[in-house]
Amino acid sequence: MTSLTPQQKEALEVFRKQIFEEEIIHEGDTIGTDDATLLRFLRARKFNLNESKTMLQNCQNWRKTVAGDGIDALYQRLDPYDYPGREEVFKSWSMFFHKTDKKGRPVNIEFFGGLNLPQLYKHITPEKHWETIIVNAESLPREVLPAASRAAGKHIGQGLVIVDLKGFGLSQFWQVKSLAKASFQISQDYFPETMGQLLIINAPSSFAFIWGMIKPWLAKETVEKVDILSSNYREVLLGVVDAENLPVTLGGKCTCEGEGGCDISGAGPWMDERKERKRREVTEKSRSIERTEGVDQPKSEHASIEMQAVKLEHDGPVAHTMNADLN
Repeated sequence: MTSLTPQQKEALEVFRKQIFEEEIIHEGDTIGTDDATLLRFLRARKFNLNESKTMLQNCQNWRKTVAGDGIDALYQRLDPYDYPGREEVFKSWSMFFHKTDKKGRPVNIEFFGGLNLPQLYKHITPEKHWETIIVNAESLPREVLPAASRAAGKHIGQGLVIVDLKGFGLSQFWQVKSLAKASFQISQDYFPETMGQLLIINAPSSFAFIWGMIKPWLAKETVEKVDILSSNYREVLLGVVDAENLPVTLGGKCTCEGEGGCDISGAGPWMDERKERKRREVTEKSRSIERTEGVDQPKSEHASIEMQAVKLEHDGPVAHTMNADLN
């Protein structure tokens, strides 16, 4: 990659050779074996080969064991864009990808003001909630960044995170403290170098204390990417994200009308690709039926398939049956 120094290029080649020889990674692993993925681990450990290998090995071990049967099985059965209880989760801790910023980076938006974990856990177990956080994180390198790269026509390796703390206070912080710490841990250890910038808006007066608690959890490099804003944030956000891509709740113009709203819709190049894959599946199924049963095929089944295709034009998140295509 052109941005690398000669020493870094050499380190990348040595790193690739060693991790394959030591069977830390194998071709086809869903973590990815491309240069961009390997560089994330090298950069996270300042190109120290031994530390980078240890980090990657730990990540691979986690991916094989998380949720009991590994990240691939978890992602297969729990679609981050369409799972039972998703709307209840979003009432408490709304966490979603929504379109891209001016650099082509996916925008990850989180609202903490409605946080009420005791109420949420009446609808979904804490274990299942944690799994939704994991698959949301996994969707970034698995689906979101590749789709954003294709849409931008260039490599996009990081995202923009916007955290809205309007209505968030110490009582909510104590509820979410351990969960937030665990979330930061998996982000830094297993998805390194995927956050390009973090904008915290509507920071309450109590945030100085809260930030003092959170800061030690973060790597120095992560802290340097954080900007803390009060309620006068709109100009800053619009300097980073076009108004058409920013939800109205954050001062933009987007409402994702007809798609369930900006949070539920999952709008962005990744969702466009999901819908296109589903359209191809529906079309191929229709053609397969025609080839198999010819003109005697019942009209009702053809009509059902055609309705599925039409429905895709209006749907937000696409059903989780598509995940087999993503592994």
